Amino acid sequence: MKRKKRKKPALILKLVRRLGYNPGRVASEVLEWIEVLVVAGALAFLVINFVTVRMSVPTGSMKPTIDPRDSFFVDKISYYFRAPHPGDIVVFWHTEATYVKEVTAGSPAAAAGMSPGMLISTTEMPAWIGNKVSFSAAGANEVLAALPVGTNIILRTANGSTYKLGDKKQGENSLRALGIIPRERRVRYVKRLIAVGGQTVQIKDGHVYVDGKPRTGSRFPTSRYYYSDLPGIRYGNTPTKVPPGKWFVLGDNSGNSLDSRYWGFVNRHDFIGEPYFRVWPLDRFGPMNGYFHW
Repeated sequence: MKRKKRKKPALILKLVRRLGYNPGRVASEVLEWIEVLVVAGALAFLVINFVTVRMSVPTGSMKPTIDPRDSFFVDKISYYFRAPHPGDIVVFWHTEATYVKEVTAGSPAAAAGMSPGMLISTTEMPAWIGNKVSFSAAGANEVLAALPVGTNIILRTANGSTYKLGDKKQGENSLRALGIIPRERRVRYVKRLIAVGGQTVQIKDGHVYVDGKPRTGSRFPTSRYYYSDLPGIRYGNTPTKVPPGKWFVLGDNSGNSLDSRYWGFVNRHDFIGEPYFRVWPLDRFGPMNGYFHW
């Protein structure tokens, strides 16, 4: 008669026994479940952070391509090996609001009366440093770094408050250098990639032109109209060169999308991935964004 093969003990049981603890039956089962949960949690963490994530678009900015009720998975892993192409739908981190987290004692910001919790900028309302706009801490740092030493720094926040931070000194190239420790609220945005660093984009007569040539094809149907004359639009309504390492993105529902026309460029390092499979609603179930189409 064949002997029944004994079940191998879980790794966690081997470990605790090596440490001198010999658990009973109930304790052994609890430890085995703990091991299962830890392994499952670790796998979920790896998948969510490095492989795929499920998400939706809470607004109508990508209609009709993506509806607010759509739920889809995002491909994160393949973009470790390849770059997105203009025309692709891309998911990226976007700063919706920037606040003052802390103010360094004795700093220009403290002397100007700035305090923790203050709003600096939002997607709809930028901060102004001199005559330059900023929608994020990184954007403010870029503006500050470009100012010559000796420039009088005046910061106007999203709510209209003005702070005089004095003449720029050597090394004052960031908010932190001025005593402002920022805190950002960042969310995932979904838009269509239009142009990359080095390219020039312009929206004219409802069409998108890159380096003087119109974007055409199934991802830019002639029925889609891109607006360039709405209040608040700052970029793309005239020929706009995309800086190195940046992207210009637009929503398909141009009349109802806060995108690069308003707040400028996406840093390519904020790229997360691309939508590839819609799972809800069932009548729209299937691949998307050109995936699995040969």
